[in-house]
Parts: sequence; structure tokens; C-alpha cells
Amino acid sequence: RKIKSILIIIRMNTEVEIWDQNKKRLFEQPKIEYSVRSINSLIKSINFCKNKYPNLKFKTLIVDDNSNTNNLNRIRKLIENNNFEIFSLDHQKFISKIKKQKTKETFSNLASLLQSFEIGKNLGDDLIFFVEDDYLHFEPMLEEMVSSYERISSQIGRDIFMCPADYPYLYMTNEKTNILIGSKRHWRTINKSLCSIMTSKNILDKYWDNFYQNCLDRHDPFEKYLNEIYEKEICISPIKSLSVHFTNINSS
Repeated sequence: RKIKSILIIIRMNTEVEIWDQNKKRLFEQPKIEYSVRSINSLIKSINFCKNKYPNLKFKTLIVDDNSNTNNLNRIRKLIENNNFEIFSLDHQKFISKIKKQKTKETFSNLASLLQSFEIGKNLGDDLIFFVEDDYLHFEPMLEEMVSSYERISSQIGRDIFMCPADYPYLYMTNEKTNILIGSKRHWRTINKSLCSIMTSKNILDKYWDNFYQNCLDRHDPFEKYLNEIYEKEICISPIKSLSVHFTNINSS
């Protein structure tokens, strides 16, 4: 299973500290500081991956949700030599699609997710990596995900889902799991994920109703319709983590 291209879609909000929570993030910095470091670490990981896969095509897009001018200028300066594109989130486009929410932040989160999925459906070719702007990525992250995707997908003869992080919350219950050998580390099967996931255009098309339905309302859990896909398809996360999710200060 040779990978030809990766479309990376970053969901960015440099204003909201933590959506849906009244808590501080680790280090208690303004959100823009996490976005800058997250994208910078992703740039390093992309360049690291390009050294091993010089023929792999990369395209990186940012879906920006109402960043102020100063924040947007910091991001533009960061990406100016890296062939990234920035899309502004079109809130009006989704008013008739997404159910009315209690807060504008919840609506914006659902809208940015749906816009990201639609971009993936329209522009994706092979692999699509949906990633949020509050993860720090280790430099080998993308190279390990690509090489492990090729290996594991080849072994089982089907496309899969991959998460970049080994989420602590998935160790809170006694779920059965399978351990798979990747490129330079092991991976384990999981039945839940957050919204930073990599999968194929074929999977996105096959389960488009799930992706679309997940964005129409605030579900519990938020990823309800994505998690339903993992009852039929394989989703894996690395042991140990390739990315760190910088969530609230009380997080596991």
C-alpha cells in the first residue's frame, strides 16, 4: 500500500482558550502561543518526512476561525516559506446546516470541522490528515505515521484510521485491544478518538454520512458518529505518543 499524497488540514482558532471548558491550558498561555508552536512543530515534522519520502506529495491547508490581524500575521510569517494555504471559516455557509447551539463557540467548532471534512472530500486524493492546533508534534511523527500506515494497511489489506497521540483517557476503562507492529514503534487498536485523525479519501467517501452527521449538532461524546465507524474499521494510536495534546491543566 504505497501512499502517493497527503492532504493536511489544520483547524485553527487563536482566540478561544479552551472550547466548552472554563479551565486553563497547561502552561496557562494565550491560545495563539499554542497555535504557533503546534504549526511550527508540524512544519518540522513535514520536512522530516519529506527527507524519507521525497516523491510524496504534500498539501497543507489551514481553516482559520476568525483570528485577529496580529495573530494571523504571526501565523502567516511562520508559514511563508512552507507552501501553506489559509482558508477563512465561512460561518454563514453553515447556519442552515448546523443545529442552533447554546454558544457561538460550539457552532464555530462544528462549522470548522464540517468545512475541514468538505475540503478533504473535495481536494483529497490519497491520505487526509485532519489535525487541530493544540497538539505539539515530535519531529518523526509524520514519517512514522506514513511508514506505519503503509506497513499495517498492507498487512491487513484495507485502509485504516490513525491518531497521532496515545490518549490517556483511553486507558481509563478495561477495553480489549490488539497490538500491531508499525515502523519504529507499536500501535494499538482503539474504539474512540478525538478529531485529529488521519485516514484515506476512500474511507472519507465511504463513511461520508458519519463525518457529515457528526458536525450537525453537539453530541455526547462530541465524536459520536466518528466513533461509530470504528465498530467496522480499524483505528490505531501509537505506543508511545507521537504528538501531545495540550488540553486543560487537570487533564490526565
